[in-house]
Parts: sequence; structure tokens; C-alpha cells
Amino acid sequence: MGKTVSWEELPTPCYVVDIKKLKQNLQCLRAIEKEADCHILLAQKAFSMYSLYPLIGQYISGTTASGLYEARLGREEMGKENHVYAPAYKQKDMEELAAICDHIVFNSYAQYEKYRGIVAAKKSSGTAVSIGIRVNPEFSTQKDHAIYDPCAKGSRLGMTQKSFEEAFGGCLPDDIEGLHFHTLCEQNADDLIVTFESFEKKFGAYFSKIKWINLGGGHHITREDYQTTELIRLLRYIRDTCRLRVYLEPGEAIALNAGYLVTTVEDIVKNEIDILILDASAACHMPDVLEMPYRPPLRGAYPAGEKPYTYRLSSLTCLAGDVIGDYSFAQPIMCGDRLVFEDMAIYSMVKNNTFNGIPLPAIAVLHEDSSCELVREFSYSDFKSRL
Repeated sequence: MGKTVSWEELPTPCYVVDIKKLKQNLQCLRAIEKEADCHILLAQKAFSMYSLYPLIGQYISGTTASGLYEARLGREEMGKENHVYAPAYKQKDMEELAAICDHIVFNSYAQYEKYRGIVAAKKSSGTAVSIGIRVNPEFSTQKDHAIYDPCAKGSRLGMTQKSFEEAFGGCLPDDIEGLHFHTLCEQNADDLIVTFESFEKKFGAYFSKIKWINLGGGHHITREDYQTTELIRLLRYIRDTCRLRVYLEPGEAIALNAGYLVTTVEDIVKNEIDILILDASAACHMPDVLEMPYRPPLRGAYPAGEKPYTYRLSSLTCLAGDVIGDYSFAQPIMCGDRLVFEDMAIYSMVKNNTFNGIPLPAIAVLHEDSSCELVREFSYSDFKSRL
């Protein structure tokens, strides 16, 4: 257990995960697992706060990883189903992956051929490892975030129908037990449904030869307007008509709207607009703000110009473009004020960095009784040890 502090005593910057909201998300996901008889896995690339893995593991089937370290973390800290997919694997990592993972998904025929013997050896020694192949349905539903489109022209992610048929000739080897595709990003069930239709047209002939399908991630299942009924209908169709076990790998949905980033105003600079200098940084602590781009919700704030006091929020770094966004407030903001960004659990802790020597934010949880538990703080040694 970490140190118990009040909200006001939290050091800044600090990520805070709201246990009540996290549980609400997990309850939603558990209900879908039961109604659709599917397996939901935490995509650790979005949220890897492993101190909460025992709690998360009470609600869903396990974890999925993008490489050895995440796979090891999932095995050590949750200890349930443990899946892995990567565009390519290192030779030195495969022995361990085959020992600790239940499913290993290969991105290409060459990777499958290279490592199938290692997986077979583990199977013969009693370790149950299921092999899958990632495919590319070549059906894009991305409208706003091309950087996250695995079906974009020239994508390296997954085998196209042409390359798949050239490699396997319409006859899958017995050791390939599943197919995997991942094409979504923050999307609803309607996009999954039309993508699956395209996938089924291209790869449905292989369904009788496999045991499972993995529909990847990007499903915003815990969003208020998510089409849950439509999702369950699709999952039941795959289970009952296609006779396949179904996996989903949401990352964002696990901790969507369940986290905060608490920051302090250190200075106010005037240059045509008032600019707040925070001790948190978009570049260091919320990279999606610059990559997506994404404008994070800010507690008590409004769109620029809507209220009397408008400010541009920036940071301590030297990067001129390290700007979080423009917000307005009903009251003036002062140095020393605390600002609370919302929806800051996902893609924050897993992507943060120490550019400019900026310290990593502390990590805390907000318990249901309103107490705060300080899970971890970072120091100079954490910065130095990465260099």
C-alpha cells in the first residue's frame, strides 16, 4: 500500500486513477463477456498501471501485449490469459514469449515460419501456445486519425488477402488456430460490423480450419453512446454461426474517463494572449495531445472565448509547440492554482518521457471513500537511469 494523502496534498504533476470510474468500466466489460460469451483482454499499450491488475483481473479474461516486456508484466501482475502480437519478434525473445504466452500472433508468413518450431517445442513440453496470424481486411473506417489506420495503403500491419493466399494456398497448417485483425481507433460497433463483413468475405473460407478470432482493439465500449446491443449481436453471430471463440483487446475502454492529471500553474506570460505555464507538459506527459491531436477535457474550463477569461495552456519545456490548448474560465487563474485534466489514465503513463529533464508525474489512486493513495513518485535517479 502507498501513502495516504488528501487530494490537496497530492504532489504535482500527478496522474490519479479514479477507482469508482474504473470499476464502472470494468463492470460494463464483464457484462459483455458474459452476455456474448467472449474474452476481453486489457491492451497494455494503453494502460499498464500494474498495481491495479489484480482488480482488473477480477472482471476480464486477461492481458495482451505488444512485445516481451508487456507480456512479462501481464504474466507477473495479472496471471490470467496472456496474448502477444508484434510486427516482428527478436530471436532472443521468442523462447520466453513461447513459455509465458497463451496466444502468439505473427504478422507475416516469414515470422510464422521462423518461429513455429519454437512454439511447437513448447507445446510438446506441455505449454499450451496457440498460434494466430494477423490479417489486413483492407477496409478502412478511419476518418480523422490516419496515423492510426492499419488499413492505410502500404500498411505493414497484417497479411492482405493476396499475400495470405500466396503463402498458404487456401490450406492452413494445423498449428495455425486463429486469425487476428485490428483496424479501429476510438470507434463504435457500427465500424466494427462493416469491417467484420469485409474480413469475412476475404477470409471466411478459413473459418472452418481455425478455433478463434481476435477482433483487436479500438473499441470504445465504455463510452456512453457505444452501440452495445449491436456489438453483442455480432459477437454472438461469430460464436454461434461461425463457431469460433472471440477475443476483444480494448485498451482505452478499460480506463476511459477514469483518470486525471493534476497540475500547478507556475507562471503567466502575456503575448497577445495570457499563457499559463504549467508543471505538466503535453510533449512529456500527454503526448496524444500533439500526436492525435487531442484536446483533453479540463475540469471547470470552457472553450476559448466562451467565458470572460481565456488562457493558452503550455508547459515548462523549451519546445515552442508544447501547447495543450486554449481554454476559458469564469474566474481569473492565478499562479499556484491547480488545474485538473480529465481522461488522463490512457496513453499517458505508458507514453510519457523526461524530455528537458522534466520529472515524470507521480501516480496515485482516488479510492471510493475519497481518500488518495500515492502509489509512486519519481526522482532524479529515474531520469538518469534512462540515459
